[in-house]
Amino acid sequence: MNERILELFQETPEAYVSGEEISRRLNVSRTAIWKHIEELRAAGYEFEAAPRKGYRLVSKPDRWQVSKLLAGLKTKVLGQKVHVYGAVDSTQTIAHALVASGAQEGTIVLAEEQTAGRGRMGRAWHSPSGKGIWMSIVLTPRVPVYFMPQLTLLSAVALCRSIQKVCQVEIGIKWPNDLLIKGKKVSGILLESSGEDERLKYVIAGIGISVNLTTEDYPEALRNIATSLAIESGQVISRELLVQTFLLEFEELYALYMDKGFAPIRLLWEALSVTLKRPIRTSSPSGFIEGIADSLDDSGALTVITSSGEKVRIYSGDIELK
Repeated sequence: MNERILELFQETPEAYVSGEEISRRLNVSRTAIWKHIEELRAAGYEFEAAPRKGYRLVSKPDRWQVSKLLAGLKTKVLGQKVHVYGAVDSTQTIAHALVASGAQEGTIVLAEEQTAGRGRMGRAWHSPSGKGIWMSIVLTPRVPVYFMPQLTLLSAVALCRSIQKVCQVEIGIKWPNDLLIKGKKVSGILLESSGEDERLKYVIAGIGISVNLTTEDYPEALRNIATSLAIESGQVISRELLVQTFLLEFEELYALYMDKGFAPIRLLWEALSVTLKRPIRTSSPSGFIEGIADSLDDSGALTVITSSGEKVRIYSGDIELK
């Protein structure tokens, strides 16, 4: 039914269509029409309603254009196999299932919407329809399990550099992998893995980017701590271009990492950091740790110098910038 309603609006673009006409042509009640209009609004379609005129279709949700995405892709491995979905619980769940079915390295999963998007430490990730990049990437790095934090930092570097290129915004990395613009979060990165004999069998890199969300798209509780690339750049961003740019950047850094190790990635991360040389606070099993964030160590842990001069390494968790 929703498709038939959209067809009516497409017959006369920009014009109002009365509820009475829709009711007559589709042989449904006015109440049913209202219900379907609300369903379309929830899916990202915007309608304007006016008394005695009816409804006018103002805008359609952005949809993934796979042919456009593949045509501009310059990678050799990443993104050569693409699975695109409408609404899913999480692209991570889909990617794990694809690996179990034999999916190869470089396979990516894209969704228009996540109904149960996952962030770090079990948090939910706000992923409305057609407004962001909700993506998972299958990787099979031949490295030990304990190198996972390095891959997380690599992902943050690749994404930060890609956003700088495409959107020309001032963006930086809060340890370990939060991307911030003016102190507000714009992206989430979650790596999940499976290991065997202390080596990684595969890694699923989950990437969530708030691309074209407006302020109204955020729940009230998130408006002071989250933002989007469109809000900060003042323009609508091509999701296909950003994915193409990110996958190429990731592939090049991934190759550098596999060849030269973590050292060059660490230097790039430190150059993009908004954490280093600032006072931070975090919790640990033994209590709170406060000090100056100094550097990354060889494993990717954050080295903090406390007021007593002691060097403490933080391997996981959240930090508060003071």
